Amino acid sequence: MKIESDIIPTTELCAPERPTNLQAGLENLADLAKRVDALSDTLDRLSELAEKNTRQSVKRLKAELDGFEPSVTILGQVKSGKTFLINAMAGWSDLLPSDVNPWTSVVTSLHLTPGRTKKETGARFQFMTEDEWDRLLTKGGRMGELAGRAGADNELENLRQQVEAIREKSQARLGRNFELLMGQEHEYGYFDKNLLERYICLGDEFDHAEDAKSDNYVEQGRFADITRSADLYLNCQTIPFRMCLRDTPGVNDTFMMREQITIQAIRDSRICVVVLSAGQALTSVDMGLIRLISNLKSREVIIFVNRIDELPDPRTQVAEIEQSIRQTLKDHHGPHDAEIVFGSAYWANRVLCGEIEEMRPNGSKVLLEWAEARLKADDSNHSASNMVWELSGIPALLKAISQRVVRNLGNPCLSEIANSAQTIVKSQQAARMVRVGGRKADLPLNPAEVLAKFQQIEKERLDALKADLVGHIKEYQIRADRTHLTFIDRATHSLIKHLETHGDQTVWEYDPSALRILLRSAYSLLGSRTRAAAKKHYEQAVCEIAELMYRGFGDAVEDIPLSIPDTPATPSPIVLGQTIALDFDNGWWVSWWHRKRGYDAFAEKFRKLIVSETEQFLVQIKSEQTSEIHDQIVTKLQAEFEKFRSIITDLSENATGKTDLIDEINGEGERRRREGLDDLLTSLQQFAE
Repeated sequence: MKIESDIIPTTELCAPERPTNLQAGLENLADLAKRVDALSDTLDRLSELAEKNTRQSVKRLKAELDGFEPSVTILGQVKSGKTFLINAMAGWSDLLPSDVNPWTSVVTSLHLTPGRTKKETGARFQFMTEDEWDRLLTKGGRMGELAGRAGADNELENLRQQVEAIREKSQARLGRNFELLMGQEHEYGYFDKNLLERYICLGDEFDHAEDAKSDNYVEQGRFADITRSADLYLNCQTIPFRMCLRDTPGVNDTFMMREQITIQAIRDSRICVVVLSAGQALTSVDMGLIRLISNLKSREVIIFVNRIDELPDPRTQVAEIEQSIRQTLKDHHGPHDAEIVFGSAYWANRVLCGEIEEMRPNGSKVLLEWAEARLKADDSNHSASNMVWELSGIPALLKAISQRVVRNLGNPCLSEIANSAQTIVKSQQAARMVRVGGRKADLPLNPAEVLAKFQQIEKERLDALKADLVGHIKEYQIRADRTHLTFIDRATHSLIKHLETHGDQTVWEYDPSALRILLRSAYSLLGSRTRAAAKKHYEQAVCEIAELMYRGFGDAVEDIPLSIPDTPATPSPIVLGQTIALDFDNGWWVSWWHRKRGYDAFAEKFRKLIVSETEQFLVQIKSEQTSEIHDQIVTKLQAEFEKFRSIITDLSENATGKTDLIDEINGEGERRRREGLDDLLTSLQQFAE
């Protein structure tokens, strides 16, 4: 007889060994999943009952709900254990190679969908564009540009040599395909470890050039040098609701390309987990992370202090580390009241592998000490794997994430969709009243006039909103420029004063945080003003539409709830965290300083350097982020007009007898339809605020 053990595909654990608390901390997310499913069913029923013009609006609401995928960006320096942590969060040990070391700014987005089987549904890898590669090759990336502006020729030449070595290695790997792959994508209907290692892991050197040029050569790291991002899609039984986990490269790389791609990843997420190593929490390397997260709200940031298994005495050291982190964040204007979770991704992955008995000796010792400090008396009834999973900190981290997902993303999304659906239901009821009541002859505006007036309102409101937004953005840009110039003047004055007092033998330092704070303040004011403008025009648009509908369709539309749409949240000014010359105190800055002679030369060269450096992120926060604010607000109002357009069209067609339901007006089908709409309203009320 052949006996096969029951293997859980996702974690590769034998069923009897499997922990029963892998979903601990995700209770809120599980509840959200049930509510999303219920709302989805309600929208399906509404689509069946709605008239043809309104079905498109319902379809858009359904698409918005189906596309809701909360994303969480994982930040941290290289070797902080980010990838190991993501594997634990996904409940799949060794899912991503934990030895990933990509210099290419690879962001790996893991799209998790609930499911009990290990079913890879695809992978997509995006390669660098020619412009990105050219920037790296000719300028040495951000670091090269910075060194070039500073006149640090030796450092710049070293960077160029490194880039040239990378290029030669890539061309040796890819041969004639090197240029052809720029800006392209590779897609697969599956993924496995070998595939990932080809695209996002640093490869080995070749012994055989001919093998390296072969199209069929599949060595580790074959495409890693030019891979820009990776998207992986899979089912996951530990996550109750779909979610995207973004694994970002560490920000401490030679070319500072990772910093740029990490900034974009943060902008694409509303929740960030900053991973620190307990043994060296908030080192000098992490200052770059502090600059990035200082521009986020506390409710958007969770700090996970990893590797407590490496601490000699976690019972006493954890409190000291937390106090030190909070003080450092406060001193550097970061979110000092952000939630901090301590744990060990190493312990969690040992649980997932079913190898808690095979931990390294020191890890076992620390685990026992941590258990004595954390576990309660009634925890002794739990299995060893359950207790270790709890001690790993993963449940606490997942709880913090799920709470933010539900509160900051899920509830607002469901509420907005439900409110829009209620408006549609009421409009369908009103359309029948218009038809049954035979009010056509009594209406002060005929349907054609109503539609014409609606188009006029749409144009006037959108034009007025855009004009106000452009005005506020222009004022902000002027203020930002003024702030920039003031900072440059003060910094230059400080430099001259330093030279007069200490001469040019002592290296001068100047903290650029004042510039960031002032620009952040100006940006915050812009956010307040644009949101106020949006609210004003949203309210005015809805009021004008309500008046128009009453003039056109009378008492039949009185009960339609015309809610004011929420104004979009202002995107966080993450770009202010970008590294600039004044953030450095390393070799090339000291070298630049000692090469200058004469006070005038110092002041002139310094001013040009800092103007060029700060201008880069100033352009981004003045143009890119303001365009995002403008487009989000305008798009929201356009979507509202689209919804009301279909409602008014349905009302108009009923008023003119164009519907195909005339024979059903007083029949059984119409009665069932009215009852169905009433039931839908009751169902939607549990989601709407």
